Amino acid sequence: MQQNSDFRLTGNEYGHMNLSMAIPKIKSTYSLDVETVETLERIAQRWRVSKSEALRRAIHAVAGGGTLSVPGIDTLDGLQKSLDLSAADTRKWSESARAERRAGSRRSEGSDR
Repeated sequence: MQQNSDFRLTGNEYGHMNLSMAIPKIKSTYSLDVETVETLERIAQRWRVSKSEALRRAIHAVAGGGTLSVPGIDTLDGLQKSLDLSAADTRKWSESARAERRAGSRRSEGSDR
């Protein structure tokens, strides 16, 4: 490589460089009661996001006058409510579906042998 006092590396010459700006975040500490933390954890699990993301969504929804919802989940909840199944019917369906999955699993495991 020739030496040149004006030589500068560019992104193309020095591998991948992220030229976009990072989203600034501030770490904060808050005191929450146990029930609130447990609720936040359940929401985060349901939405399959971090607790921080769940909290961000909740704050933005309240600030915007909206409600907390997750696309798809609300539709599924509405469909399930429209079926008007009793707890016994739901349990029976769940047991039947579980038995079908297990039977299918046993068949596929046996076919490899």
